[in-house]
Amino acid sequence: MNEYLPGLEGVPATKSNISDLDGKRGILTYRGYRIKDLAEHSSFEETSLLLLDGRLPTRAELAEFDRQIRTNRPVKYNIREIMKYLPSTGHPMEMLQASVACLAMFYPGDECLTDRDMCRDLNYVHNMSVKILARMATLVTTWQHIRAGYDPIPPRKDLSYAANFLYMFHGEEPDPLLARILDACLILHAEHTINASTFAALVAGSTLTSPYLVVAAAIGTLAGPLHGGANQKVIEMLQEIGSPDNVRPWLDRKLANKEKIWGMGHREYKVKDPRATILQKLMLDLMKHRGGSVSPMFETALTLEEACEERLGAKGVWANVDFYSGLLYSEMGIPSDQFTSIFAVARCAGWLAHWREQLKDNRIFRPTQVYTGERERDYVPIAERT
Repeated sequence: MNEYLPGLEGVPATKSNISDLDGKRGILTYRGYRIKDLAEHSSFEETSLLLLDGRLPTRAELAEFDRQIRTNRPVKYNIREIMKYLPSTGHPMEMLQASVACLAMFYPGDECLTDRDMCRDLNYVHNMSVKILARMATLVTTWQHIRAGYDPIPPRKDLSYAANFLYMFHGEEPDPLLARILDACLILHAEHTINASTFAALVAGSTLTSPYLVVAAAIGTLAGPLHGGANQKVIEMLQEIGSPDNVRPWLDRKLANKEKIWGMGHREYKVKDPRATILQKLMLDLMKHRGGSVSPMFETALTLEEACEERLGAKGVWANVDFYSGLLYSEMGIPSDQFTSIFAVARCAGWLAHWREQLKDNRIFRPTQVYTGERERDYVPIAERT
């Protein structure tokens, strides 16, 4: 096949049974389970194990996985010391990529570099997945305090993944509803077929590099505003609009100039992203819980979505997962530059599931290209060039 398709659109890159989506009907499933049901009834811990193992765990299996995650939350002080020398103005995703790569040096697990059969050892793969997944949240919350000049807050073993994240982030036990909302957000962001960052993880994994570096490669890819960074852009956009009254004039200007409306449109979905629908409901639940007291940006967002539906719905452009996720994180007291880091914490479960799947029948990725440059030419000495 020599046809060039920009962005590899529509080109199958792998076979997978981890997740599937129907863009025309707006359905997303993990291992066959609807995302709506998982967000409502499951937990991030259970969903992560489902993605990794391919089936819903028994009560005993989930309890053991949860115990392993809680036990592996701490990171060595060396990692914290390294963070202290990073510029406090650096983006959290830059910190996260660097720190995950550093974990490979302090928690070795590079048997895949030297032993191909080790990559098929499910105990090895599981243990490495636990170590990385458990520490992702610790790295993000640790940086939040260190960049402000404070010592980080140690993790607790008696809290769920989501509740512990909020505790380490703010230093106090979270509102149970906020912890449950974050738990749902993590589930919704955990996996989404072969997106850009997952493809990066597959390519890195195919070389049999360390799983830490597999995740680091994926983090670097997720950081871009066209991928994971879009939720931060949505908040900046809503702040720019200012109020619901400004929505339609603002939208008219943007569309006339053919500028991007952040949080709108998705390459795969031709209807509203099912994750956006769930996140919107979570925002409404939070508003009810607080007696209507949420950021005025939410009303602006609702008005903008309505206006975009009127103007762009016929073209298949609808709200995606980024449109409401940042609003929820803002309500949790999380600064906008940390939104993508939370995305990475959640998506790490999917990346590791794909890493595991890649190792089962691995072949290094080596795509071809369509060469458009010059053909063979004679070298011209510099003295003879004009």
